[in-house]
Amino acid sequence: MIFASLNDFLSRGRPLLARGPVALIFAEDAVEIASTVDHHAKAGFAGVIVFLSADIEIPAEAETAAHWVRHERRAGEGIAPVVNAIIAAAPPTVWFYYCYNAEYLFFPFCEHRSVRELLTFHAEERRDAMLCYVVDLYAPDLGRFPNAVSREEAMLDQSGYYALSRHDPAAGRPKDRQLDFFGGLRWRFEQHVPWDRRKIDRIALFRAQPGLQLRDDHTFNIEECNTYACEWHNNLTAVIASFRTAKALKTNPASAAQIESFVWHNSARFDWHSQQLMDLGLMEPGQWF
Repeated sequence: MIFASLNDFLSRGRPLLARGPVALIFAEDAVEIASTVDHHAKAGFAGVIVFLSADIEIPAEAETAAHWVRHERRAGEGIAPVVNAIIAAAPPTVWFYYCYNAEYLFFPFCEHRSVRELLTFHAEERRDAMLCYVVDLYAPDLGRFPNAVSREEAMLDQSGYYALSRHDPAAGRPKDRQLDFFGGLRWRFEQHVPWDRRKIDRIALFRAQPGLQLRDDHTFNIEECNTYACEWHNNLTAVIASFRTAKALKTNPASAAQIESFVWHNSARFDWHSQQLMDLGLMEPGQWF
């Protein structure tokens, strides 16, 4: 189904929000839209909804696998207003996920378990949101892949990830069970990335509830949703394997000419398997075995 605008979707498409989990995909360009839709449809989402501007063509091979919403974002506008409108329109407790095109969700044991199973277990642990790490993917040869995107030859960083405590200015101390995470291309090429866009943590899986609002820094106004674990033990975390940063660095004129390769001594071929991400310590299975 194709909707002419966000308002059209909120008017006619509300039944699509009644049963989750629902994946919201924001297409910033035409790169890998079909593979992004296919990946998340196979992950077990009850519905996949893609937001894209009028100048981006809907890929024929993915048209029936998702619902499509034409949405024009103003310059400098993030996706938070759209996500918040969806939250307000959805029944409470429905699970949502959001990402951009050329991004792919991985979670522990996703090769033989569905995202529905993942979130059922997470909810049983009294959690309403899940921390995700955005792990950068990039092509090994920018001569052959000038936009830095190659799913067949994708690479990632094996090291260089770290966390800092998240300060609470009102309390004058670190926030409880919240950290700011860094690493990947945003760390190695930080001179090309604004300081407020260098974090790689994103609360990308969350359950709708009254008053919940996504902020522009990928956190929520309800602080417990921003925690990496509950008070009594570690919880599940997930990874969003993403070409987005590499693509931006190679399409932005200010940085493109200064970057000849993303490969360094800690690069490795991405296996497209959750075990590799767990072995690298990039996601946590918690008590889910």
